[in-house]
Amino acid sequence: MPIPTTEERLGSPQRIVRFFTLFMSLVYAALGTWFWLTVYEPTPAGTLLPLGPKTRMLLGTVFILYGLIRFVRTLRTQFRKPTPQDEEFN
Repeated sequence: MPIPTTEERLGSPQRIVRFFTLFMSLVYAALGTWFWLTVYEPTPAGTLLPLGPKTRMLLGTVFILYGLIRFVRTLRTQFRKPTPQDEEFN
């Protein structure tokens, strides 16, 4: 009985990367949402990165936009069906 390879046990490495990039795009969007929701909460003393309300809103917006752009780009590149032109180059 042959020992299965890592690719046979886990599937294609591309599959793992595909879902990791989707997960990370959701993490970025969630972090941005958290910044927006905690804009007016006071920053505790001794915080590693004390941010004011305007900075939190700006950073939250950047994280949300980056997460959305990364999510859309991942869907377009990783989850689209191959076209006949793609198969010509293989």
